Amino acid sequence: MSLRLEKQGAIARLLIDRAEKRNAFTQAMWEALPVLLDEAMADDAVKVVILQSATPGVFCAGADIAEFGAGALDPEWRERNQQAISRAQIELTRAEKPVIAAIDGDCVGGGCGLSIACDMRVASPRARFGITPAKLGLVYSLHDTKLLVDLVGPAQAKRILFTAQLLPADEAQRIGLVEILDADPLAAAEALAQTIASASSHSVRQTKKIVRRILDGQADDNAETAALFGAAFTGPDFKEGVSAFLEKRKAVFR
Repeated sequence: MSLRLEKQGAIARLLIDRAEKRNAFTQAMWEALPVLLDEAMADDAVKVVILQSATPGVFCAGADIAEFGAGALDPEWRERNQQAISRAQIELTRAEKPVIAAIDGDCVGGGCGLSIACDMRVASPRARFGITPAKLGLVYSLHDTKLLVDLVGPAQAKRILFTAQLLPADEAQRIGLVEILDADPLAAAEALAQTIASASSHSVRQTKKIVRRILDGQADDNAETAALFGAAFTGPDFKEGVSAFLEKRKAVFR
C-alpha cells in the first residue's frame, strides 16, 4: 500500500510508501489518511503518531501532478480532490494525540502541507522545504496558509509562498518550520515520541486542545478551559504523578 499504518507499542507510524514517485500523494492516499489516522486515535495503546517515509532520503513531493493535471479540469473530480485534501489536513491538525513528522529529503508542496499540519517536525540536514502553488498558478488554502503563518509568521510565510523556493533544512529550522534538526531524523523522532509517550497522556492531550484554542483565537480562560484545569486534580494521573514525586521514582501513567 502507498500509505499504511504500523503500530509498535505506544508509537504508531503513518508510512508513505511510493518512493518511485517521490511519495507524491494520489487521491486515494488523501482519502486513506484520515481513515488510518482515526485507527491510531481509536487505539488506546497508541500515545504518539509519527508521519514518515518508508524509504530513507525522500519525504513527500506533494500531490501527484500527473493525476492532478489530468483531473483538475473536471469540476467534480476537482471538488472531490479538494475535499479529500482538506479533510486530511484538518484531521491531521486536530488529531487528539500528538503527531510528529520525521522528514528526510524533499518536503514540498502538499508534503510540506502535511508536515505543518503535524505538531512537531524533525528533519535531517538534507531535507528541503517548499510550498509551490505559485509555480502552478494556484492559490494555497486559507486553512493551510494559517498553519504556515502560525509557525513562521506572516512575512516568512509570504516569502515561502510568493517565491515557491526550496529552503534548506538549517534555514527552515531558523525560521521555525522545523523544531529539531538531526542526522538521523527517524531515530530522533522515535526518541521524542517515546519521551512524550512516557508523560501523562491526559496532560498531553488536554494541552494540545488548549494550544489549538489559542491558535484558533481564544485568549482567555472560559468555563470549559477552567474546568479542564480543575478536573485534572481529581484524575488518576495527578495521583500517580504526586506519588511518584514523593517516592522519588519515575511516574507510570496508565
